[in-house]
Formats: sequence, structure tokens, C-alpha cells
Amino acid sequence: MRSLALLIFAVAAALLTPEEKAGCEGKGASGYGEPANCRRLECAPYRVVLSRSEFEIRRYRSASWISTPPINSSSYEYAVRRGFDILFSYIQGNNKQGAKLDMTAPVLVHVFPSTGPFCNSSFVVHFYVPKKYQPDPPLSDQVRPVKLPGRHSYAGVRRFGGFMNDSNIPAQVSALEKSLEAAKGNDSSTLRKHHRVTAWYSVAGYNSPFEYENRVNEVILWFD
Repeated sequence: MRSLALLIFAVAAALLTPEEKAGCEGKGASGYGEPANCRRLECAPYRVVLSRSEFEIRRYRSASWISTPPINSSSYEYAVRRGFDILFSYIQGNNKQGAKLDMTAPVLVHVFPSTGPFCNSSFVVHFYVPKKYQPDPPLSDQVRPVKLPGRHSYAGVRRFGGFMNDSNIPAQVSALEKSLEAAKGNDSSTLRKHHRVTAWYSVAGYNSPFEYENRVNEVILWFD
């Protein structure tokens, strides 16, 4: 099942035309370049508020996403595989309407780090709902619709390439935290008036595992 899911993701990203799917909002000269898959798949919209070489500040529009239950694991990679399988089953029609939903991007994962060396972290994997179903996503007993980003609409974002794993994600989060802290003292008021309000963070992936070049990943810290 998982191999089929990943193959369909790769084929969808390769074949859909820009006219068939809306691209990302808030990209271009004022922020990071648009991920290639956002020219082929529908992507979650946002607006760039501040752009720097090491990070950007975004404001996300409230939108419907489909959320897995929390997945407790010591491994991000295991949790995302498990979460993606659940979500893929949902978009393939395993919902109460029997509706098949188009693939979107990114896959968004909320990460709640463990509180001790012998404790698991908790991961919640999300699928962005296509515009057609935004007002009323199909229901399911396995997943639930949620509104994201909730009350935390601002985010500090750092982008990086390659494949995400349990080693490079914490390193990228740490680098983002340091960049934001260093910029507060000598940057615009944008950074000074927004404060981090969550101990957890998110990661966003825009590519299927079958794509080896030009991969786009992001770590996200949420602000008020």
C-alpha cells in the first residue's frame, strides 16, 4: 500500500499542469522560491511578511487540513510513514463520502518532542484539503478535519534540501531558533512584536521519496 501511495504522489507531481492546480501564494522575490511541486499540485497558501537569507516570517491563512491521531514514536521517519499511509487511504476514498481527493502539498507534521531520554515524541501528520473540499471535508473514523494554523497564524520558517530524518530536523530547528534570536536585536519591528507561543514545532515536506533532486523541506516555529 505504501509503495503504491508514494508512486501515485510522484506521478501526480510529474504530470499535472500549472493550469490544473493552483500554485503557492507568497513566493517569488519577497521570499523563498516556489517549490516545483507547487506548480503542479495545490499547495497551502501563505503570505511572506519578512524575508532574510536564513529564514522568512510568514502569515498563514486559516484552512482545512486532515489530521491523523497522534503517533507516538522515537522516530520521525517511522511516524511519517505511518501517518502518510493513513492519509493516503483517506484521500483514495476511505472516507464516509467515498470521495477521492487530489494530492496536495506540503505534508505537514507537528512534532511534540519527548520530555526525557526514555520517552517517545508525538507526531501528528496533516494533509492539506483541496479547494473543492475546503468548506466541508469528507469525514472519516480514522482521521479528522482541523483548521490550521489555529490561533498561531505567524511562523518563522527555515528551508533546506535533502531527505529529512531524525538527525537533521533538530539541527535545522536549532539553526532557525538561533537565526531568529540573533535577528531580533537589529531587524525590523516584525520580529520584536511576535513571540513564539508553542514548545512544539512543525516540519513540511513538498516531495515524494521518489524525487531525489531539488527537494524542498521546511522547519516551522509558530508565533502569536
